[in-house]
Amino acid sequence: MAAPSRRKLPPPSAAELAPGWLESIEDFAASLSLERGRSAKTVEAYESDLRQAAHFLAERGRSGWTRVTGTDATAWSQALSDQGMAASSAARKLSALRMFARYLVHNGDRADDFTELLEGPKLRRKLPETLTTAEVERILAAPTGGDAFGLRDRAILELFYSSGLRVSELCGLLLQQVDLEHGFVRVFGKGSKERVVPMGGAAIQALAAYLEAGRPHFVKPSRTGSQLFLSKRGTAISRKTVWVLVKDYTRRAGVTKPVKPHLLRHSFATHLLGGGADLRAIQEMLGHASIGTTQIYTAVEQSRLVDHHAKFHPRNAED
Repeated sequence: MAAPSRRKLPPPSAAELAPGWLESIEDFAASLSLERGRSAKTVEAYESDLRQAAHFLAERGRSGWTRVTGTDATAWSQALSDQGMAASSAARKLSALRMFARYLVHNGDRADDFTELLEGPKLRRKLPETLTTAEVERILAAPTGGDAFGLRDRAILELFYSSGLRVSELCGLLLQQVDLEHGFVRVFGKGSKERVVPMGGAAIQALAAYLEAGRPHFVKPSRTGSQLFLSKRGTAISRKTVWVLVKDYTRRAGVTKPVKPHLLRHSFATHLLGGGADLRAIQEMLGHASIGTTQIYTAVEQSRLVDHHAKFHPRNAED
């Protein structure tokens, strides 16, 4: 078995590579763009990773992709590790190689997948931060003013936590997307996919108060459209403004965690799961394309239970 290379990794440039290496990479890139609709930035990243791998494999004496073996792929993985590369970066490069190997088989350029037995770095999935229900209650109660700003900000915070929206989704809401009578909001999320998300009673009341006595103060006839949440200039509220107000009300509430709008979304999902909600229902409300993305909240809930057990069970008490 060939010893893994411990030399400095070759640059991901196209220089000094035989045409056979590059033609296959370029064909693969074209298929990613035209057939799979990947963005130009993503395609460029894949090309860069594959060119770097090709340099490495060429230096091992391989004359082209048809000559690459599983041992070569393992050596490339080891070389990435030897350079102290972050596990996430190495995993991305190996993912590009796996996709490319499958493409070669599908395209008839190879009979076998040389990455079939390739093992990548073990990624430790970082659990999302979350707030306790008490912390959320304090933040939601922070906007105490009865003026237009207080009514607007209270409605924003209540809707965030009640429906788990992304900040971009909330800022882009139009009046016609909110149905207070039936208690739901119609959202257009990533990829313009539409979903219907329920609202709780507190959010409905806060929105009703804002629409009646708050929003009219922000309306500027020459500038205001049908946006739900408005800035003092009468235009749609910006993501930056929402980030600032969430941070400000967190400080006022005495919550020391670094709270961003997305943390209210995480807390929405975690608290629903802790209350017994079905994971598939949470997936639909969050607008996740894959249930695997939503499953991270099961780990958060399990972690919370372990912490509670360690803290409160009498057999865990220290001597």
